[in-house]
Amino acid sequence: MAGAAPAEVRTAVDHAVGDYLQHMGVERGLAANTLSAYRRDLSRYAAYLREQGCTEPSQVTRQHVTGFVQALSDGSDGGTPLGVRSAARTVVAVRGLHKFWALEGLAPSDPASDVYPPMPGKRLPKAISVDEVTRILEACGADTPTGLRDRALLEFLYSTGARISEGVGLDVDDLSLATEEPGPAVVRLFGKGSKERLVPLGSYGARALEAYLVRGRPLLAAKGKGTPALFLNARGGRISRQSAWTILKTAAEKANITKDVSPHTLRHSFATHLLEGGADVRVVQELLGHASVTTTQVYTLVTADTLREIYAAAHPRAFG
Repeated sequence: MAGAAPAEVRTAVDHAVGDYLQHMGVERGLAANTLSAYRRDLSRYAAYLREQGCTEPSQVTRQHVTGFVQALSDGSDGGTPLGVRSAARTVVAVRGLHKFWALEGLAPSDPASDVYPPMPGKRLPKAISVDEVTRILEACGADTPTGLRDRALLEFLYSTGARISEGVGLDVDDLSLATEEPGPAVVRLFGKGSKERLVPLGSYGARALEAYLVRGRPLLAAKGKGTPALFLNARGGRISRQSAWTILKTAAEKANITKDVSPHTLRHSFATHLLEGGADVRVVQELLGHASVTTTQVYTLVTADTLREIYAAAHPRAFG
């Protein structure tokens, strides 16, 4: 890692960096660890500028800033290559430095104003295959009140793509299993910000819920105090999020699924399997209760292999 310049070769840039660090420590009251990280990052930047022949803050251009950002990732300045998050932290420090120099009149403009930290790559949602979901669902539950509840809960989560908070927060009145309209039943979900949406409920989920409502929930409800909650615990109260996790974990173990599976895994799998089946991303957006379609589009990355397979099989000039 490039260090600070020796006292005898300190330039105006080095002194200006020191002034900024003092400002951050005194005026902003940064914690010692944070200030130490800023000092380390900006010392590397000052060393880079010296190598580029910049001795005055006014000499630094946007090209110098972007060159340093590149050096953070490839180590071309002689320093240690940084990961995305560490590089982003350093760029934030550099942007703050140049903003300070411009405000203090040490530079005529801010060359870092439109240079942004590198963005971390999108984490692909963890989805499991249809076969793995099926194995979990078939391993879940028994013909007991709690067993019927467990099967109904997991079928419901996978059938609707509901968040676990939406599932455990559901009341009986939010269901509409009997319908005169053709097609699947619907359920009313309340997402983030109490935003309401109607989501179809597949026949597997509907049958599991009907069995639970007829043969399971009445026996559980008799032990409680008349809660309207749909999914009840053994004492007749509303089931907790932690209990829902345990139900899924237990079913996954019985199905010999070694992957890390959570209720959110079922939500990811719901979205992925719909897109693989040809559903439009905007439809999936509505079903998931996402405010923006860009949030949903990350799932399209998961289905890239499927799209390639379909293209290879269907396009007349895919191979030749």
